[in-house]
Amino acid sequence: MTRPTPKLAAPLFALTIGVGAFLLFQVQFILGKQILPWFGGVSGVWTICMLFFQVLLLLGYGYAHRLGQMPSAFRQSKVHLAALAVAVGVLIVRVGFWPAPIVPSEAWKPRSGDDPIVAILGLLLVTISLPYLILSTTGPLLQNWFSRCYPGRSPYRMYALSNLGSLLGLLSYPFLLEPRLPLAVQGWVWSAGFVLFAVCCGGCALLAMVVGRSAPLPATPPSLLPSDAPSDDPAPPPTLRRRVLWFGLAMVASVMLLATTTQITLEVAVIPFLWMAPLSLYLLSFILCFEYERSYIRGLWMPILLVGAGVTVAVLRIGIWVPMLVQLAVHLVTLFAACMVCHGEVVRHKPDSRHLTGFYLWVSAGGAAGGAFTGVLAPAVFPDLWELPLALVAACVLAVGIAARTALAPSGLTGNAWRRLGRATMVVYVLGVAAALAFHVQAELHGYIRVERGFFGVLRVDEDASPEGKLRRRLKHGRIIHGFQFVDPELARVPTTYYGSTSGVGLGIAHHPRRLAGQPMKFGFVGLGAGTLAAYAVPGDSVRFYEINPDVVALSAGPAPIFTYVRDCLGKVEIALGDARINLEREAPQGFDVLVLDAFSSDSIPAHLLTLEAGRLYLRHLGE
Repeated sequence: MTRPTPKLAAPLFALTIGVGAFLLFQVQFILGKQILPWFGGVSGVWTICMLFFQVLLLLGYGYAHRLGQMPSAFRQSKVHLAALAVAVGVLIVRVGFWPAPIVPSEAWKPRSGDDPIVAILGLLLVTISLPYLILSTTGPLLQNWFSRCYPGRSPYRMYALSNLGSLLGLLSYPFLLEPRLPLAVQGWVWSAGFVLFAVCCGGCALLAMVVGRSAPLPATPPSLLPSDAPSDDPAPPPTLRRRVLWFGLAMVASVMLLATTTQITLEVAVIPFLWMAPLSLYLLSFILCFEYERSYIRGLWMPILLVGAGVTVAVLRIGIWVPMLVQLAVHLVTLFAACMVCHGEVVRHKPDSRHLTGFYLWVSAGGAAGGAFTGVLAPAVFPDLWELPLALVAACVLAVGIAARTALAPSGLTGNAWRRLGRATMVVYVLGVAAALAFHVQAELHGYIRVERGFFGVLRVDEDASPEGKLRRRLKHGRIIHGFQFVDPELARVPTTYYGSTSGVGLGIAHHPRRLAGQPMKFGFVGLGAGTLAAYAVPGDSVRFYEINPDVVALSAGPAPIFTYVRDCLGKVEIALGDARINLEREAPQGFDVLVLDAFSSDSIPAHLLTLEAGRLYLRHLGE
């Protein structure tokens, strides 16, 4: 016999799930903000962070699924109470060593030559893995306990509440928390919130222990079953085909999220606000689909997705000539439509509540697979940013496949005729989108003598003729030219592009008192690029480049460089590999006569190089 459920149990479950989801996404921005400048401020940092959090979410759902299979709520509660105690204990132990329990000390900054992916994953593993793992179990595990305490009530509304808490966590960080509190204080506030969560979650565990001590999970009434689920009791487990559908839909939505985020941060700036917009839309689609199922209308969202995919192809092809706000609008609308279709179909195929932990496990596995594909596999396999085109095609194919099976006939046409017409039209359209994307991908590689893709982006080298007819080699990062050099040996040492003799840097060096006096100079250049600034050194000068991207170093200063400014430099050249700000912090004052800042990631400037603290650091390294 189960005991009556206390009246305050439902609000406690709701509070715990909401607070847990809030903290789950707040910590992503707190840690992202800290480690972003440690790894050059590039978009790949956020992609790897998302991969880490998605994998931990999968592990958390796996833990919840395994725990939920225990027939006794008493045993479930005991195990989870122990896990909560250990997580709180870990935070307490760190108080004496770090600025805040989740904010690592400066000693954890990467060293020169560290693999950024390994370093980021290792840092996050040490910093937040256990508390985040516990938080990630909250949704499915507490929904399982809720179903035990409230037989006959749908637990899926709690999932929507979880996503609402996540959305509030996202929106509150850039507008409330970040502008008002230093990073260490943010870490303390979050840690206090986690302790509050642990207390509330412990209360839910005790309720499940007392109310549903040994009762099996009650069956869901027929009115709460999905339309395609059998009504027999007990409900049979979902088929493999259905589980694969959950996995595939979740993976496509995850790849769309990460690929869209990479696209907009690469061309604008790598800042938490631009991380927030795609992720907020992604979560909003979860909230709408799970809480307000009628908001997902196939006849509305599928056409928006198909049209958005076509417009996205045009924006990708036209490139930087499309106004930035238009690019953002197109990418975000298309992302939201794709997420609504994917998550809407996931909800339409959700199982009976006794299988919900397995359901969330498959959905989270799809999300983690999307993160692994975008963050690890794609950069290693694809020479360019092909993830977004592939995700667009996959989303359109899924939409067409689903619509072809569910098309309804309007008046004047038979059902079969309408289905055939609809299928043919959508198939032709999707094939056209796929062909346009394939053309775009091919065009992005055509005509280049070298293409290199790594953690820090895509580098391309091509040759063209200058307005005077001189052959030159150009270095591009993303869509932006980062320097060129004439092939003619007589012109190969001429500084070009933004660094000509009449540019700011050219005039500054030419009119420097030490140059006018014929004395040797010491230069510091943040950003190597093609190495053009090395052309300004004369015998006796020393040049120190700060460059984070080893692919750039290989192109401009390696054993067989494509650009030869560094090789032909008349002064002494040194290259400090790693983030410029971290290297400058660790070095003794260099006494530079001229310090030039020219670090870009495609068309965006790493924001951590433009702060007041960075400015004081630069002044420390300038000579008298």
